[in-house]
Amino acid sequence: MPVTVTHSTVTTTVVSLTIIRSPRALIQPLGLLRLLQLVSTCMAFSLVASAGAWRGHMGNWSMFTWCFCFAVTLVILLVELGGFQARFPFFWRNFTITIACYAALLCLSASIIYPITYVQFLSHGPSRDHAIAATAFSGIACLAYATEVAWTRARPGEITGYMASEPGLLKVLETFVACLIFVFISSPYLYHNWLALEWCVAVYALCFVLAALTILLSLGHCTNMLPIPFHSFLLGLALLSVLLYATALVLWPLYQFNENYSVQSWRARDVSCGDRNPYLVCIWDRRLAVTILTAVNLLAYVGDLVYSAHRVFVKV
Repeated sequence: MPVTVTHSTVTTTVVSLTIIRSPRALIQPLGLLRLLQLVSTCMAFSLVASAGAWRGHMGNWSMFTWCFCFAVTLVILLVELGGFQARFPFFWRNFTITIACYAALLCLSASIIYPITYVQFLSHGPSRDHAIAATAFSGIACLAYATEVAWTRARPGEITGYMASEPGLLKVLETFVACLIFVFISSPYLYHNWLALEWCVAVYALCFVLAALTILLSLGHCTNMLPIPFHSFLLGLALLSVLLYATALVLWPLYQFNENYSVQSWRARDVSCGDRNPYLVCIWDRRLAVTILTAVNLLAYVGDLVYSAHRVFVKV
């Protein structure tokens, strides 16, 4: 019984530090940080929109990123100002740190992809200046969201929700990387000729669905609906995902960069890469991007597996 009382006390203290139920939310450190997020993302999409500098898939991705992050941050601020956290369907701390982690990754991707695939091809002038300024504000927003994650994540020994822990944040990374993979394999010609490549796509889809389901179960406090303990479920899921992604990491580059399978193994030989079109990513670059992202997600799942195994087998 004394242990239970101690846990309850810790949980109440943590929640009171991160959930503010009054208009003072804006003058608290976390509230000021969210105002910085709001202003930065607003400036980013406003500058790009005023110059009309977001054509093409990569430009659309960046514009979506800034608008989405602005919208969800505005919603979070309004909910906290109105004190409506208790009426929210998800545990508030879990929800806000999940959104902050996704927003940090989104803004990071936009800060990298937008200047590489778009800004460098713009001629000198007001449009280029606006695009450069938007990239800078995107970087500021990324730092602001990452700071929120660092501030609100679970500390060692702290009793809190799954999404505020390291495995929960890894789940966010896994689903985000999977979404990037889907963007790069959106054209079926990259994989429809070979059954092994279709297997890779199935791996990406299956692991994404399972990771997203885990996040939704955690946010909605539905983990008790599982027929097995939640930590055992996480361990089995992580092990399965590691094995599946390991096969994808072998098969995808084998079939995408081997001339025996009627593909160009060198970028210089890919005709689509000769056209310096800022609005398109050539086929060879798409194949390479998917290979790198597959490796990144495999590492994330390995880390997830280590955390899950520690929780199940190491009694602390």
